[in-house]
Amino acid sequence: MARFTRAEILDRLKAVRAADGVLFDAFCGSGITAKMAARGGADMVTTHILAFFRMQGLSSMAGYLPIGDANAITLEIGERFLANVVPDCPVMAGILCGDPTRDMRRFVHTLADAGFDGIMNCPTVALIDGQYRKDLEETGLGYAHEIDILGYASSQDIFTKAFTTTSDEALAMAEAGVDNIIVHFGNSSGGSIGSQTVMGLDDMVARTVAICDALAGRYDDRIITVHGGAIEAPDDFAALLRQVPRLDGYIGGSSAERFPIEDSVPKAAEAFKAVRRS
Repeated sequence: MARFTRAEILDRLKAVRAADGVLFDAFCGSGITAKMAARGGADMVTTHILAFFRMQGLSSMAGYLPIGDANAITLEIGERFLANVVPDCPVMAGILCGDPTRDMRRFVHTLADAGFDGIMNCPTVALIDGQYRKDLEETGLGYAHEIDILGYASSQDIFTKAFTTTSDEALAMAEAGVDNIIVHFGNSSGGSIGSQTVMGLDDMVARTVAICDALAGRYDDRIITVHGGAIEAPDDFAALLRQVPRLDGYIGGSSAERFPIEDSVPKAAEAFKAVRRS
């Protein structure tokens, strides 16, 4: 069963907000990165197929290709490799809510029984545009499934969070009862495999303000965090926070595990190779 109740998670997160702190949610594709993120103070850790591919040295965008069972991979990583090494930190499952091969409402309970403390929509149709997005929506594989499944999880008193890219998506998720609205800026830059063209600060501010404004008043209790784009380091998030102080925190993917590994592992190898016999 889930190790933390929804109320316990919300109390922890709102206590950080009340103390004028910022929330940090680490997207982790391995037990060791989850363990170290929790040790460093992460408020929660989340796993999904994108993080899995990232930890195999590939682009996290591989998670949007038909090369793996997103929900089976998330279930295995969390149940076998994360929950047991981060006993004091909530562990969240990123799932493909529109999976037509599963009863996804039943799968919500499978995740809770496996030890996950909450769920979110990752991969998300929200990052897909153009004709492909239109085709997905018209054939019953669209964003509405994500709203439905996260809304169902919320009705079961399970903590939920949702990737959103527009005010309409954010409002729909808030109305469904989602606890944490995440403003997604698209794939992130930086490191060896980051995107070359990403959303910059001005556009990130505009998207965040629009979503915060849409939620203001009616959904002031919702936790609002951000992910992706040109945020590579704490200073980048600080620059965004200065312009949008209503934000509650940041979600790190590459910045939580890929960048630190790309920096530290080569240095360790170089240091050993520098040793001489005499």
